[in-house]
Amino acid sequence: MQVIGTAGHVDHGKSTLINRLTGINPDRLKEEQDREMSIELGFAWFKLPNGDDIGVVDVPGHRDFIENMLAGIGGIDAALFVVAADEGVMPQTREHLAILDLLQIPAAVVALTKIDLVDDPEWLDLVEADLQDTFAGTALEDAPIVRVSARSGEGLETLIQTLQDVLTQHPQRPDLGRPRLPVDRVFTLPGFGTIVTGTLTDGHLSVGDAVEILPPGVEGRIRGLQTHKQAEEKAQPGSRTAVNISGVRVDQIRRGDVVVTPGTYQPTRMIDVWVRMIKDANAPLKHNAEVKLFLGAAEVIARVRLLGVQELQPGEEGFLQLLLQEPVVALRQDRFILRRPSPAETIGGGQVVNPHPKRRYKRFNETRLEELAQLMVGTPEEILMQSARQSGLVSRKKLIENAGLEPDQAQQAIDGLLAEGALTLLVDGKQSLIPTDQLERLQGALLQSLADFHRQNPLLPGMPRERLRTKNKLPAELFDPLVSRLAATKAIVAENASVRLAGHSIQLTAAQQQQIDALLKDFSAQPTTPPSVKESQEAIGEDLVIVLVQTGQLIQLGEDVLLQPEVLDKMQTAVIEIIQQNGSITLAELRDRFNTSRKYAVAVLEYLDAAGVTTRKGDSRVLRKKP
Repeated sequence: MQVIGTAGHVDHGKSTLINRLTGINPDRLKEEQDREMSIELGFAWFKLPNGDDIGVVDVPGHRDFIENMLAGIGGIDAALFVVAADEGVMPQTREHLAILDLLQIPAAVVALTKIDLVDDPEWLDLVEADLQDTFAGTALEDAPIVRVSARSGEGLETLIQTLQDVLTQHPQRPDLGRPRLPVDRVFTLPGFGTIVTGTLTDGHLSVGDAVEILPPGVEGRIRGLQTHKQAEEKAQPGSRTAVNISGVRVDQIRRGDVVVTPGTYQPTRMIDVWVRMIKDANAPLKHNAEVKLFLGAAEVIARVRLLGVQELQPGEEGFLQLLLQEPVVALRQDRFILRRPSPAETIGGGQVVNPHPKRRYKRFNETRLEELAQLMVGTPEEILMQSARQSGLVSRKKLIENAGLEPDQAQQAIDGLLAEGALTLLVDGKQSLIPTDQLERLQGALLQSLADFHRQNPLLPGMPRERLRTKNKLPAELFDPLVSRLAATKAIVAENASVRLAGHSIQLTAAQQQQIDALLKDFSAQPTTPPSVKESQEAIGEDLVIVLVQTGQLIQLGEDVLLQPEVLDKMQTAVIEIIQQNGSITLAELRDRFNTSRKYAVAVLEYLDAAGVTTRKGDSRVLRKKP
């Protein structure tokens, strides 16, 4: 599951577009609806043509509410950047673009809205050209631009397909077993108690799990989970999730807190960061300046300690230590935004380098700056894991090549990752590597697909193998070893062209069993001239006939002949005996021996030919010399 977030200038049609795409008005507050302007974060969801569920975070565009925007934009997988065709690039267009670029949002689609208000096609071409110039050199440089009208519906299908194409290229968030849910909304409902919402990352949450709210350290337990207003037993990474928490009062949580598994994270009041100043900042960043830090959904006042320089000019970058007035939950490589409190403006952003420095550094220390530069790149193990997650299934040689590390250093790091279980060796003929959390997520998806198939098709013994593969969008070189691995652990049974859960068996209702018993009674009454396939289907239905064939109670010969196994065995034995006695057997001899019709005799002989028991010689059959 993935989440997109809107961005763009006020009154450029973000909420209207989301309403048209999803059928949900993201402006939930009465004031927002009266003013026709987003003030708080809005939420919606819809389903892509390929069946994937997509969450939507709709953010305010007005400059007065830019800080509300920052609480929701950090956890998205892709941006839906909205620009009105009748106005083009405006001030908040540029500020939102700068924010997305600083956060390095990995994907984006640009919606050129309100095209119904523009009669001149050349004007639209000019606006597009201006957008391309504006996006040049930013994270949105290659973002596709789609012309749409939320009111007329023009271009909406193209927009949805483009979003699907972009998101398909972006990997799902991994389950690292250490869930974080930055809280962007807190409320209570009668009969339920405290509920928080946010975008879940780094792990899954399940009903009944113990949780901790950081930084306050309040503990509770998950009473219920919802994704897109659907109750879930387990919430997956990347999903917009509502968590009903027991044992915690609503006044004990606020926006910016983080729901975690107890003992997995520690809050911090000081972080080392790398920051890039935006080119349009009105003034340089000076040592000891006061700034606002926006990290996840948190907003905290911080004091700046510049390292290695006296000040950072607009467009420059460097290392800082941030001393925080209140603790936050941070991880290395978390992205953040810095704003000047007064006059309010976005001045820069970057990534966390060290979330738990042991002390304040001397400001001009080359050794310390070199250590921070190395930390920013990451350890060999971190670089390899990042490369492995981007590559998926990959050979050892290719992983080392992609990571750009020295071979000896990389080999040692890979061995360590294998030993600690972060990487798994998947035997697929090439002995490829895959991140263990990614492997577990893929295996879980296969098992869930099988469970869903069994629930929807209780009369089928298994799911077609190729259907299982395509449903999960897996290449054969990854799918086949996954199936083999699950079969080896006895989680599934792979039989011929179908796969089933190990515990699955066909469950018939009493009425269905009565129908089957009645049909089999007809087969026993006339064993060598029983009902045909068509007659059997008319009597009990196609699904139940398939059950009888796949469970071996009947054997299908050709398109329209069914026989009981014991009857086919008896006829096969007779064919072999007659040939051994007479040297051959004719169709007429088999027909007369069992008082059957030509149709059934032909079907039996052709079956024995295909099975390698007999071979045709003129109008007769003889035994194969080497079956």
